[in-house]
Formats: sequence, structure tokens, C-alpha cells
Amino acid sequence: MSHLLTPAECCLHIIDPQERLMAQIHEADRVSAVIRQLIACARIIGVPIIANTQYKKGLGPYVAELEELVQGVPRPDKVEFNALAHPETLALVKGLPDTVNTLIMAGVETHICICQTALAALDMGLTPWIVADGVSSRTLRNHELGLARLAAAGAVIGPAEMIIYQLLGRAGTPEFKAVLPHIV
Repeated sequence: MSHLLTPAECCLHIIDPQERLMAQIHEADRVSAVIRQLIACARIIGVPIIANTQYKKGLGPYVAELEELVQGVPRPDKVEFNALAHPETLALVKGLPDTVNTLIMAGVETHICICQTALAALDMGLTPWIVADGVSSRTLRNHELGLARLAAAGAVIGPAEMIIYQLLGRAGTPEFKAVLPHIV
């Protein structure tokens, strides 16, 4: 198995960047910007996208700059902290092409929903790739402890740019040229 990502092996999973929750998240603007970047690049590169909301009635829709970008993206509303414990989300993941073995995860909160979903992905034999600059928690300390727990469990952690460049693989392609405005 290669440690380098390829588009055929990946799915972008966006978890809970919702209005009422993001209002309390450490560096929420950074998280939203990185998620925007990931969505744009996933669409260009051809990586499938799935998403979730956490109790939308209470936490609201995604923040405005992301809500418009996820139109048409499957986005089950859950009450489970582990998104893969939600039957509809699990069905979406199981319905991905057989080549998909990696969930690229971004959203909130690192130490709760991201962590529990990534641990469940590991239990399923999938590799969770946590976008370090695309996740956060209400406190920096909880974010850092969440990343430490994920690393100890075997999740891969890296910044969005690392992931995007691995998915691209090389410069000079039409995809590289289309992605470039989103990463500069």
C-alpha cells in the first residue's frame, strides 16, 4: 500500500461546520477557508464529497460561505458524534467506489465528532486523513488533544496543502492549473 494519496482512493468528508457551532470554534475563519479550498479542489480533482450536520434544528445550517458550496452534496443530519454510527452516512461511505480507502476529514470539533468518526473509520479498515488546518474545537487545547489522540490511534494528520499536492501528484496538468488559484 502506498502512503501517497491518489484521487481514486479518497473521499472528502466534511463534518458539522454549522453556524451556531462555528461561532464558538477556535480560528473558525481558518477552518471555513480551508474547507472552502478542499471542496473546490476535490471537485476539480474528482474526489467524491460527503458531509454531515449535527442536529441542524439546534445548530443551524453550515456557515454561509460553505452552505452554498455544498448544495448537491449528500449531507445527512445526525445526532451521533461518530458520523459513521449514523445509518445514512454509513451507507454513503459503504456506497463509495471500492477503490476508496481514505476519508479526508475536515470540520468540527476535533476532539469530538472528528475524533469519533476517524476512530470508527479505522475500525472499518479505512484510513482517516485529518486536515490539521481544516479542523478545530471550541478551545485550542481540546483541538490539540484531539489531534494527539488521533495520531496515537493511527490517523494521518497533515495540512490541506500537503493533501492537495499529493492528490495532484504533478504540476503542469489541467487539474493542477485549475487548482492553483485555490492554493495560492
